[in-house]
Amino acid sequence: MSDMNYDQFRTFDPAKEQGAQPPRRSILRESPTSAEEIQSGIEEALNGAQQAAQQPAIGAADPATVPASDNALQPIGVVLEIAGSSSQIAIDLQRLNECMEDADPSVALAGQVGSQIKIRVGQTWLLASVRNQKQGRSENSIIANIDFLGEGQEEKLTGKLHSFKRGVTRYPVPGALIYPATTQDLRQVYASDGRNAITIGRVYPTKDIRAGLYIDALLGRHFALLGSTGTGKSTSTALILHRICEAAPEGHVIMIDPHGEYSAAFRNTGVILDVSNLQMPYWLMNFEEHCEVLLTGLGNERQVDADILAKCLLAARSKSRLAGTLGKITVDSPIPYLLSDLSNEIQTQMGKLDKSTNSAPYMRIKTKLDEIKSDPRYQFMFSGMLVGDTMTDFLCRIFRMPASGKPISIIDVSGVPSDITSTVVAVLSRLVFDFAIWGREEKTSPILLVCEEAHRYVPSEKYADDSSVGRVLSRIAKEGRKYGISLGLITQRPSDLAEGVLSQCGTIISMRLNNDRDQAFVKAAMPEGARGFLDSIPALRNRECIICGEGVAIPIRVSFDTLDESKRPASEDPSFVELWSKSGGEEDAVERIVQRWRSQG
Repeated sequence: MSDMNYDQFRTFDPAKEQGAQPPRRSILRESPTSAEEIQSGIEEALNGAQQAAQQPAIGAADPATVPASDNALQPIGVVLEIAGSSSQIAIDLQRLNECMEDADPSVALAGQVGSQIKIRVGQTWLLASVRNQKQGRSENSIIANIDFLGEGQEEKLTGKLHSFKRGVTRYPVPGALIYPATTQDLRQVYASDGRNAITIGRVYPTKDIRAGLYIDALLGRHFALLGSTGTGKSTSTALILHRICEAAPEGHVIMIDPHGEYSAAFRNTGVILDVSNLQMPYWLMNFEEHCEVLLTGLGNERQVDADILAKCLLAARSKSRLAGTLGKITVDSPIPYLLSDLSNEIQTQMGKLDKSTNSAPYMRIKTKLDEIKSDPRYQFMFSGMLVGDTMTDFLCRIFRMPASGKPISIIDVSGVPSDITSTVVAVLSRLVFDFAIWGREEKTSPILLVCEEAHRYVPSEKYADDSSVGRVLSRIAKEGRKYGISLGLITQRPSDLAEGVLSQCGTIISMRLNNDRDQAFVKAAMPEGARGFLDSIPALRNRECIICGEGVAIPIRVSFDTLDESKRPASEDPSFVELWSKSGGEEDAVERIVQRWRSQG
């Protein structure tokens, strides 16, 4: 992810950095009985830290060979309290102001909310993130809470930080000194550990450290990209997918695009499928999906209609020549059948005298079936031309097997009638899951399923509509990892997303969220160590994000790279001033729009 050539920085005296001066340690260890005594202890500890900084450390490197600034070599505060994953520190305000003038942007932000600081523990450096700040009882002190991120070893000869890893082996003691984390430190922290990774931007606040995502960890544990409208969410999604496709040109990626935005971004590197060329056979639907499309009854009526449809659908599938070669089939078996056979079977059952109900349920199903057959909007799926056994060809086309250098298929469902959009997405998602289950013996390649506007398809319990797409995507989120399925969820309303699904995402990429409920929902899903970063979510700029979880070494704030114009999705906001300043050709444009409108499907 970043350059592995690191400059030396100073080696400090462990005795002093553990807060070993007797006056400072004795004050911090005592149990003060008043606020004044607590403040006095803090002030004396900070004064001790400043005095220690004025003295040369034992075994320090020659200053001429140390590129770090004086600010990086001097402590900025002390540890006050240790409490598991988080602790409390005191920061000297004067040192904080001095650091703000430093040329190193990481040192300049040291001690501020969302910044990183380091603590010496034995021969290791403990890295932590500042979660919040508050004024101490004197004007010169600041109290802050920190979250531990991980630890790195120190090279004895050079003092370099190396072998950084998550977790804490040994905690510091109250009185330990706090130092700014430099860009050199962060370069090592964010450096690749040898795993395959893609770079997507720059680590904030540094100028040159590249931010990377570990592909196997990102995809193996699912991921979610969250952000309000207008924050660059679609462009950032396209950037990540482009990087994945560049790293894996023979991969298998399926993108559900509800607005037709991504066709422009992947026209040259993927396959675009919409209602004009999708040609998804209706007989691939299972019984539950047939019910969603063909049944209109409610309550008890729906159960009666479902029983009739199950009987007639099984009879229609059984008439297929393929069914005769397979022996026993079920109502869910993906066996081709003729729509006319289903219609005739309904008609036959309706004419029987020994049927258990009147003719109304049969008429409801038959009327809906005839309506779909005659409506041109449904021809991409319910066409007499799709009766052939094309299942193998269809799966190879949408799963990109072989990829042939175009590993992503963009499935544009913006032209699909709204009443069956969720069913179409359910069929595609279920095909991915069923293919993985039945392909275990073949050890098939993993498949990445990316779902834009995910809150539509896997809504929270408050908005749940008991649709099949919510159940299949929830199952993929919970079990897909076992079968080599990765799920990517993109949404602008995380609070409307099923909580159980978001909790299954091992990596969360959060852009700016303007809604308080969305912010609280994301914070609840984030790991403990990311709290300091999460507080900055409302203040993120466009195309900036907070990333935490399995896909990164530690939680990071990232400024995304700029995508080439040809690789961007068609999601830019229109300029009202510019477009409303032009005139001419409106009548011709309206006429063309009306023509397309009337000839839909």
